[in-house]
Amino acid sequence: MSVLDGYRVLDLSIAMSGPFAAARLGDLGADVVKVEPTTGEWQRHVSAGGATGNRINVSFLSLNRNKRSLAVNLKDPEGREALLALARTADVFLQNYRPGVAERLGVDYESIKAVNPQIVYVSISGYGESGPYAQRPGQDLLLQGMSGFMKSAGRVGDPPHPAPLYVVDAVTASTAFEAVLAGLLHKERTGQGQLITVNMLDSIIALQLQEMSIYTQGKVQATRTDEPHAHTYIRAPYGAFETADREITLAFPELPKLGALLDLPELLGMDSEVDGFAQRDTVFRLVADKLRERTAQEWLDLFDANGIWAGPVYGYADIPEDPQVKHNGSLLSYEHPTEGTVTTPGFPIHFTRTPSALRHPTPLAGQHSRDVLREAGISEERIDALLASGAVASEQA
Repeated sequence: MSVLDGYRVLDLSIAMSGPFAAARLGDLGADVVKVEPTTGEWQRHVSAGGATGNRINVSFLSLNRNKRSLAVNLKDPEGREALLALARTADVFLQNYRPGVAERLGVDYESIKAVNPQIVYVSISGYGESGPYAQRPGQDLLLQGMSGFMKSAGRVGDPPHPAPLYVVDAVTASTAFEAVLAGLLHKERTGQGQLITVNMLDSIIALQLQEMSIYTQGKVQATRTDEPHAHTYIRAPYGAFETADREITLAFPELPKLGALLDLPELLGMDSEVDGFAQRDTVFRLVADKLRERTAQEWLDLFDANGIWAGPVYGYADIPEDPQVKHNGSLLSYEHPTEGTVTTPGFPIHFTRTPSALRHPTPLAGQHSRDVLREAGISEERIDALLASGAVASEQA
């Protein structure tokens, strides 16, 4: 038994933030029903970084494990009625339509609440449910640009540095995941459902709690300098450095101690908290030149033995081979009926009594339509009619 065993989640979300949150809920045991158009969610049909699957796009595959699929046409009144029947059996309703779309489809909070007053309804948007930006597209890079952090690393004069991952989508997914858990806890205590809203802009701003407070409270500007420092609010040396064979990271050691280890007399008389900021470029250049003299492993061994925070710089090919990654079981491998062996990041929280588990490979569009409609109390004859009319679809492996 997993911690969310017995809860049903209807996932009407698309792209990354909602599906990622719903996959986490599925990992914890919730029965997640992926409600998608009869042709499948659009992400099934677009490319993913040049990677292709057999019948399922790689991005969709990664974000939709531990779900069953109901493929239904919500613009068809019969399809919408089938969904409302299913909503009566659900605990959570999750969607990330643009503001106004859920209402037009008849699946907004008030419509779902009318058939299930105890529903925990989570709506994810780009910028909020209302306001001047409400109808703007909530795309990750656009929100990164608005977040402020693009100018918190790199050299002065360089263009802004986007994160090389969908960081806004990911933190929004985590925020929505937390929101669902909090909503379910409130429901358990009071018997009451509620509408919960999450948006990408607030999520990425909240992630920068420390950095924003340094500016808003401490009045310190985030100022880049000539060398590629990794974080404007952390003292040097702080970043990735070349060695004789590959890069390593080095995180704000005490300058006199580092000077003694590296035989850099220039650092011996420096005050880490003063010169680490005021002489950031000088410190960087001295350390960078010295680290090129030996291999990464030699430096890492020396730093580890002396309590200096340092580590390797990995590419994706290195991660599966790391001994700690193997020990933790950080990656999950399973067999998929159409995609073969799938290896993907697993669920990062480990429970001793209620472990997460893989129960469903990522489904085909509508693969479970018949099952979930039957569970909603719809007769076999009615299901046959819905499938025949195209209001519902069912693709099989």
